[in-house]
Amino acid sequence: MSTLKTGKVFRSTGSWYVVRTADGKDFPCKLKGRFKIEGIRTTNPIAVGDVVDFNLLPDGETGLIVSIHDRTNYIIRQATNLSKASHIIAANVDQAVLIASMESPRTSTGFIDRFLVTAEAYHIPVVIVFNKFDLYDKAAKDKLDFISGIYKDCGYQCFFTSATEGIHIAEFKTLLKDKTSLLSGHSGVGKSALINCVDHSLDLKEGEISSVHLKGKHTTTFAELFPLAFGGFIIDTPGIKEFGLVEFEKTELGQRFPEIRNRMHECRFNNCLHVNEPGCAVFKAVEDGEIADFRYNNYLNMLSGIE
Repeated sequence: MSTLKTGKVFRSTGSWYVVRTADGKDFPCKLKGRFKIEGIRTTNPIAVGDVVDFNLLPDGETGLIVSIHDRTNYIIRQATNLSKASHIIAANVDQAVLIASMESPRTSTGFIDRFLVTAEAYHIPVVIVFNKFDLYDKAAKDKLDFISGIYKDCGYQCFFTSATEGIHIAEFKTLLKDKTSLLSGHSGVGKSALINCVDHSLDLKEGEISSVHLKGKHTTTFAELFPLAFGGFIIDTPGIKEFGLVEFEKTELGQRFPEIRNRMHECRFNNCLHVNEPGCAVFKAVEDGEIADFRYNNYLNMLSGIE
């Protein structure tokens, strides 16, 4: 007789899913039949972070997934093929944490804003962590103060850290504690080093968190869940450039910028794209210095990229 169990999906390798039960045991599971989630055309019906029910098979070691619990949220990217289908990267996320750096390597504001827009589209709060603070000279620190000030004004939390010098590591640990955090950032910004600072048990090598997928295949969309010793989980994801906004309308983009969203209702036309329309409150706010030039320019770049 089959035994029904409930667990969380920790890893997905395409056809098999590793599901961990509350007592910490992992079960390789397959899907029973074809699952369809209403409103989403997807290449994968189940993602890392999903809570699922499965029947234990006679071998006592593998299972058959029979149902998916309701999600609090999810984040998706366009599938790599030319279809309109999507790939769900992760589900049930409390927050997204973007690890950035002012230099070695520099994270552009264009990259940051694309990440923020993606997370906003899927209603996931974002925290920006600027790492390598020990390397910045006065000019870099002044620039960081300016840029982080803009993001704080938009409602985003910002942290300054240094994995090598241990700067604000306690605050970073508190940020992650008891939450499921989706981590992203360019390779080389110190993501693995920061995680090792707060949880030595993971012992991640440089780049390991972003290469947990099939080795040598940089186009993979698999994500993995890592438990933190002090409570909580981190999810590593493919790079933000891979995400792609699915079926994103030009008129929707402004809603993903808080400072634009707060002024849209003052525009003369309700379908205003905030480019050169008469009576545009957003463009006036840019001219008056109330919206940062770099944020507005990144908005225009993203707008031109939407078909």
